[in-house]
Amino acid sequence: MPAMTEPKLISGNANRPLAQAIARRMSMHRGMSVGLVDARVERFNDQEIFVEVYENVRGEDMYIIQPTSNPANDNLMELLIMTDALKRSSADRITAVIPYFGYARQDRRAKARTPISAKLVANLLTEAGVDRVLTLDLHATQIQGFFDIPVDNLYAAPVFALDILHHFKGQLDDVMVISPDVGGVARARELAKRIGAPLAIVDKRREKAGEVAGMTVIGEVTGKKCIIVDDLCDTAGTLCKAAEVLIEAGATEVHSYITHGVMSGPAVERVTKSVMKSLVITDSIEPTEAVKNAPNIRIVPTAPMFAQAILNTWSGTSVSSLFETDTLVPIYEGLYSTG
Repeated sequence: MPAMTEPKLISGNANRPLAQAIARRMSMHRGMSVGLVDARVERFNDQEIFVEVYENVRGEDMYIIQPTSNPANDNLMELLIMTDALKRSSADRITAVIPYFGYARQDRRAKARTPISAKLVANLLTEAGVDRVLTLDLHATQIQGFFDIPVDNLYAAPVFALDILHHFKGQLDDVMVISPDVGGVARARELAKRIGAPLAIVDKRREKAGEVAGMTVIGEVTGKKCIIVDDLCDTAGTLCKAAEVLIEAGATEVHSYITHGVMSGPAVERVTKSVMKSLVITDSIEPTEAVKNAPNIRIVPTAPMFAQAILNTWSGTSVSSLFETDTLVPIYEGLYSTG
């Protein structure tokens, strides 16, 4: 049954530009002004986080927009404390919209005496009072099972497919999708299927954590425009090395489509100096000025998809419809032309 109240958005400090863009898109869809709930999320001198909500939220359907990106712990605590503030203010339902889910790489015990931090974060969110989670391209899809509440995991692949069909129009016969490792084959295959392109793999061997000993291309990439697909780019070392290996194997161009641009440390410099013609990321994490100014980094918006997902959640309609590229064409109207 459709909700009787309008959905209300509130944002922490992690990515306010994205939250504002989502609010603008929802305003367009609803034909009325949808703004962010007036609140302050600030720190005391000892860096304790304090939240005060200035509007009445009793009985409201609340959506907290807060990726848990760098600084991950601060942004996670903001999300938890905002949830507690809304819960104690009698909000009816609280959905945590987490465009980038931090700690997702710690989804299993890779060796003895290590934590499963993604499960701990899931417990913290549930205990704080979150009723539902909306996120994008979880590092491991099984993290949805860490929660005892509904989790909607959106995918960047349909948006990336639109972008590729637009920017590589007339060149799709030369395009090949590349998985940067064996573990990412399913993600790469999904995008390859959407654009009708073949698939190859860069198999990497590690001597120890963080260091790649060698890479081998599995597949024939000679004369191809290679598109590397992955869920996140941290320091960009592996990504840039994979691009070099593909060029050495005969690829004419290398582009990368990465959902979450973590871009830590030397990442921007590495990408700028690499053989990659372009790196395309989403705005799930607020880009730094260095990322925005990099000549070969391009950012695609996620606000249209998140705005529609929030409206579908609020109205009780399907969120999985957003998994289809055709569904996103009208949502991203004006941005892409595939005809």
